[in-house]
Amino acid sequence: MTLFLILVIVAIVLGLIGAVAEGLFYLLLIGIVVFIGALVYLVLHIRRSGRHHRTLH
Repeated sequence: MTLFLILVIVAIVLGLIGAVAEGLFYLLLIGIVVFIGALVYLVLHIRRSGRHHRTLH
């Protein structure tokens, strides 16, 4: 989950810089790609962890 949160934060920062700074539109696109990658990671992580029933100690 930590990796997901870090990827989302990076995507937000890149998106903001890309949207605000003139001539850095490519950073906005990179931020969108990173955010989509974070969502894919989250879905894969939930699927994998959903198959195994973990017990709490």
